[in-house]
Amino acid sequence: MCPEEGHSMKVGIVGAGQVGVACLSSVVARGFASEVVLVNRDRKKAKGVVTDLQYGAVLGPYIVLRDGEFGDLSDSAVVLITAGVNEKTGGATNRADPAGRLRLLDSNAGAYREIVPQVHRAAPDAVIMVVTDPPDPLADLVRMLGHERVISTGTSLDSLRFRFHIARRLNVNPASVQAQVLGEHGTSEVFVWSSARVAGVPVGAPLNTDQARKELESEVRFANITIIEGTGASALGIGVVSARIAEMIVRDEKAVLPIGSWNPRPRGDPVRSQRGRARRGDPETVSGSLARRAAGAPEKRRDTALGRCSPQTVKIRSPRPQAGRSCSTSFARRP
Repeated sequence: MCPEEGHSMKVGIVGAGQVGVACLSSVVARGFASEVVLVNRDRKKAKGVVTDLQYGAVLGPYIVLRDGEFGDLSDSAVVLITAGVNEKTGGATNRADPAGRLRLLDSNAGAYREIVPQVHRAAPDAVIMVVTDPPDPLADLVRMLGHERVISTGTSLDSLRFRFHIARRLNVNPASVQAQVLGEHGTSEVFVWSSARVAGVPVGAPLNTDQARKELESEVRFANITIIEGTGASALGIGVVSARIAEMIVRDEKAVLPIGSWNPRPRGDPVRSQRGRARRGDPETVSGSLARRAAGAPEKRRDTALGRCSPQTVKIRSPRPQAGRSCSTSFARRP
């Protein structure tokens, strides 16, 4: 697909750990970007990754791969931030721990306070995609640090896992399953069984008992820990998902999917994002409160609602933000 005049097909990735490398490999495999820049604190590592991958990339559509500094992210349509402490290193691998990935927030917020201002200076119009765990409060933090065009991967991967496990139990193709997980990308995520369908038909036996659903939900909720127990890191699935979301943004596909986005409504209900509707001054919620703590701001209040940048079903569109307005996922467009 050829880019329209003035539209960037450039993608930036910050972090050359396992997730960053998985994102880079998937972006190259999908073949939608004209250029990808990999930024890492240890530039030598980024250079090694790019050097390794660029030879295999010859087999796909033409693409420029290079390592770089933050300044090299200029003109990027989307920047994926994958840097930070992972679940195993951060001690977030206990199935009995209700905090789950939220245990990583303080450590990874420190990395984001260093990274986000540099990304913003280099690429103020880029959409920042938060891939680092926990993605939703970190997406709030990105906004607080001054970059309003931000999304997180939210529950996109969780929803795919939900679809996969439903399909496996029913012996059907996961592509024929419609099912979503909303809420936090973590232990408190919500499985929307009421709308789960197979080719439009509600899910029935053998998934119509509480026990069957509880077992399936556990497989999805703790899939990351199962992966970590075997490989040490959950990276490949989120790499594929992040690349696909980036493609939707770069190609302006107007796709609808569950991701973390700014929403002026405090409950994170499924919405179709509208131009210029996001505004400041909404009630503080769990994700917003956590992000305020990570940013060093005083706590306001806690709430049981979904966070301000919480996963919700949204439509990715391409309008430019209006002056004086804050942005929502509807502004996930090509600059």
